[in-house]
Amino acid sequence: MNSKGASETASVAEYGRPIKAVSPETSREFLTDLRNAASDQADLIEFLDGEGSGREVLFAAAELSPFLRDVALTHPECILPVFTGEPEVLLDGLVESAKNAWRENLVEADLMRRLRDLKRRLAFALAMYDLGRVLETRKITAWLSAFARASVSAAINHLLLSAHNAGKLVLRDEDNPSAGSGLAVIGMGKLGSSELNYSSDIDLVVIYDPQAEIVKDRDEATDVFSRMVRRLIHILQERTGDGYVFRTDLRLRPDPGSTPLALPYDAALHYYEARGQNWERAAYIKADVAAGDLQTGSAFCRDMTPFIFRKYLDYVAIADIHSIKRQIHAHKGFGDISVYGHNVKLGRGGIREIEFFVQTQQLIAGGRMPALRTRPTEVTLAALAEAGWIDRETEASLRDAYWFLRDVEHRIQMRRDEQSHVLPENDKELGQIAQMMGFDGAQDFAERLRSTLRLVEEHYARLFEHEKGLTAGTGNLVFTGDDDDPGTLETLAQMGFARPSDMSRIIRTWHYGRYRATQTAAARKRLTDLMPVLLQIFADTGRPDETLLKFDAFLSGLPAGIQLFSLLGSNSSLMSLLVSILGSAPRLASVISRKPHIFDGMLDPTLLAELPTREALSERLEAFLDGNFAYEEVLDRLRIFASEQKFLIGVRLLTGAINGERAGRAFTHLADLILKAAVNAVQAELEAAHGRIEGGRLAIVGLGKLGSLEMTAESDIDMILLYSHDPECMESDGTKPIDPVRYYTRFTQRLVAALSAPTAEGVLYEVDLRLRPSGNKGPVATHIRAFSKYQREEAWTWEHMALTRARIVTGDADIAAEAEQVFAEVLSRSRDIDKTATDVEEMRQRIEDEKPAKNIWDLKLIPGGLIDIEFIAQFLRLQEAHLQGDGPAPGTRTKSVLENLAPPMIGEDAAATLMEALKLYTQISQIIRLCLEERFDPERAPLAFRELMLSGVDFPDIGALEAYLHEMSQDVRAIFTRTIAERQLL
Repeated sequence: MNSKGASETASVAEYGRPIKAVSPETSREFLTDLRNAASDQADLIEFLDGEGSGREVLFAAAELSPFLRDVALTHPECILPVFTGEPEVLLDGLVESAKNAWRENLVEADLMRRLRDLKRRLAFALAMYDLGRVLETRKITAWLSAFARASVSAAINHLLLSAHNAGKLVLRDEDNPSAGSGLAVIGMGKLGSSELNYSSDIDLVVIYDPQAEIVKDRDEATDVFSRMVRRLIHILQERTGDGYVFRTDLRLRPDPGSTPLALPYDAALHYYEARGQNWERAAYIKADVAAGDLQTGSAFCRDMTPFIFRKYLDYVAIADIHSIKRQIHAHKGFGDISVYGHNVKLGRGGIREIEFFVQTQQLIAGGRMPALRTRPTEVTLAALAEAGWIDRETEASLRDAYWFLRDVEHRIQMRRDEQSHVLPENDKELGQIAQMMGFDGAQDFAERLRSTLRLVEEHYARLFEHEKGLTAGTGNLVFTGDDDDPGTLETLAQMGFARPSDMSRIIRTWHYGRYRATQTAAARKRLTDLMPVLLQIFADTGRPDETLLKFDAFLSGLPAGIQLFSLLGSNSSLMSLLVSILGSAPRLASVISRKPHIFDGMLDPTLLAELPTREALSERLEAFLDGNFAYEEVLDRLRIFASEQKFLIGVRLLTGAINGERAGRAFTHLADLILKAAVNAVQAELEAAHGRIEGGRLAIVGLGKLGSLEMTAESDIDMILLYSHDPECMESDGTKPIDPVRYYTRFTQRLVAALSAPTAEGVLYEVDLRLRPSGNKGPVATHIRAFSKYQREEAWTWEHMALTRARIVTGDADIAAEAEQVFAEVLSRSRDIDKTATDVEEMRQRIEDEKPAKNIWDLKLIPGGLIDIEFIAQFLRLQEAHLQGDGPAPGTRTKSVLENLAPPMIGEDAAATLMEALKLYTQISQIIRLCLEERFDPERAPLAFRELMLSGVDFPDIGALEAYLHEMSQDVRAIFTRTIAERQLL
């Protein structure tokens, strides 16, 4: 072999080394036969009489592979180019020759002969490079795939040109028949991902675009192209005296039993949208245009993306893929890991399990993460690791296992050029496979193979971990018929159920299909599979009867069940979390009941490890909005994203991954990002209708909890829209021009509708514009000059209090800077402390009179509650300039204002008390708002929720916490009185 081959050998896994001949007698016989066959090829005879690694590999290949021996003896002209030139030069030449074969061979029989000769040369060369360890397996598969694409391309060009010459169609370019033809060949499976094996079939789907209009009689287009596809199959796979090019399979096209071989573009898309199956989604993950009109084929693959990668995660797909694998295992010989007779593709631990491992996770996450929409298995493993779905160790081990098994597969196939994946069942032939792999003997090979198969099976089993749980020995669990099964009642009692007969009766109603969620046979089948694990999780709560009843109530409200049951079946930890939510968080349970897909994000392995920072949320939103979506689709995607991320932030809060304060920031960051995206979408929509306003600029001012980064799961958005424009501009420049006031009024109205209009995907946020100048009486959009004048000359004290939490959420930088200058100027002015304090005190009293607190748990409204703390912070902010002079603004967060201003203005002790109360109130309020649909009542709230809340604030019982809240609120009210009513500032 040449020097390039030697340099690449080092990168091959440790088992691999060039093969060597074992039998001198067999080598001598081969040499004699080859010399006779090549008697007229002096250069080859000279090569055979010499020494070198290439000659050794050739003799060994002839000894171990009847196919390669036959090629060498019947076509000795294939040999010398392999061992005297650069591999890439030879292989590239063969591929290019195949691609252009249609130009030189106008007669079909000549084209067939030429492609078969080129395939023979390529197959022989790749085998030598493979067995000699000159090229890695990944490169072998890439060259095979490139040649397959070239062969299909040549055949298609030949057929199109022939049809043109016969008057059946009119080509746009006779020198490039495929261009603009509308006829595209989609390579599926390993052809699409450039991973063909040595004797691989090629899976094709052929579509055509009627809009190309190259067929003279448009009504005959399907027949014309289908006949062309039949000839394509004949050209490629017909066995002649020269062999064949590739076996060709078109059974992956839509409904192959009843559809033509070539389908119209729109008809194919309609089939997948209306009737496509999950196995077809998995098949199309690797699909790529292989030949024909590349532009049409690429467009088709792009249009298939929403079918393959759903905006909702479809957990039925996981169960379906696993079902396919179980069906494969049901065949004889596929049940156990073995060596003799083991199928390295379909058997346990085989290539297909690695592919399913990869493709399942692509189906799960590809809709949300475009980086996972890759084709080659190795590339996808790396993408999964980069995204955190698998660790780097799993990536490396499965990558090495994949190429090892592909190596074995190639050696099985190159022995007799058979599309087989099954290892020999006798020692002699297995030893030959081991020798071709570069092992010292069959035992070493068998040990490596077993360990690889076990490793793959373990990874695959962990992905589908529910399979083991469903077969665990939990005793009788039979819920059919009208009567209780005695063994089942005994099992339930042993698991800790206090009323096993009642629980059994409830479970039987699920199986009768009396709820919408269990009406279909498929849903009941999924639920039956879940029962052993589900009941054990109920038992583990310590209150199994109560938990089962809550699950029953949850089931009764589900519109459908199969998606959720499939999801839970794929991940038992999610089931535990669901049970916990059902027991402790009725509001979240209600959300899941209405929108089961909200659980989608829970399969993200980085969920609890990744903090919901603005950057992390922004990256996820950007990926989710990646694509060319219509206005309403953008808004729906925002609604889906917001509801999912609110849920995930809440899960982090419930599990203790974040505290209440951080949850408030996360909910606010999410609102910021959603608001920014909605502004962009509305702006684009308005500009399409009315054009732009000359010099037009806008900014969204966040107020209230949006401004102070303290939102909860259910917070409204308090905001003001500010705008400015060129004073000379009288109207917008679009086809339907309107004046600037109407333009920004309409913008605000559309933005409010986009955020608050209820749709099938829910509501993004309720919007409150009452804090704008003049409240509900003022215009919904405010010019920056009018805003500035109002704040300086007309605003009330309570409006300046609101301004202490004003923050620019999104908008143009220049108007944002102008607005922030207004905030700073207004808040830094010197004030009458008595008037300010009186106004604050009167406002607090008015709230107390109009909205008295129901009980101590009404933490916002109780005397000494959150409003008192917020008013103290706002009062201090308004008095800061009067008492201290100009200084850096302390920010808009209540906590930051207290940290910066309270110690010097009201004392360290009072500041510490307020900070402690704010932290405690925030934690409790966040949990209550997240979990409960009504006010918290200790007597009526679920026990699981009480325990959850107590663990979140580290208190032993409700009585102790309630007593502490009474004491804390009295301390806060005392500080409020001293600070505002008595003006006791330092």
